[in-house]
Amino acid sequence: MFRAFLKVADRCEVCGEELFHHRADDFPAYIVILIVGHLLVPTALSVETNFAPPYWVHLVLWGPACLILTLGLLQPVKGAIVALQWSMGMHGFEQAKAKRDACGGDANTSATLHA
Repeated sequence: MFRAFLKVADRCEVCGEELFHHRADDFPAYIVILIVGHLLVPTALSVETNFAPPYWVHLVLWGPACLILTLGLLQPVKGAIVALQWSMGMHGFEQAKAKRDACGGDANTSATLHA
């Protein structure tokens, strides 16, 4: 689905579906911030409350954790948002959705989405 780390390919290599008209924009970044914040903030508060380590320990713990979680989640979240737009027929995917609905849907597609 991606031709670079966050650059969506113009077409699917398997089925030829056009993907260039997606509009994920900044939404994946907002979702990743929400997820990482909800994971790290309670954990950091718990560590501070229970152990009260010096600030450098917080920096060593939470800096890399934040970076790793953010970079690790950004691509899958963007892919999920593009897939959601495709499945709902949003932002240029209307024709693909109409074609899927007219054909009764693809069994492989629905099995993949529900797996």
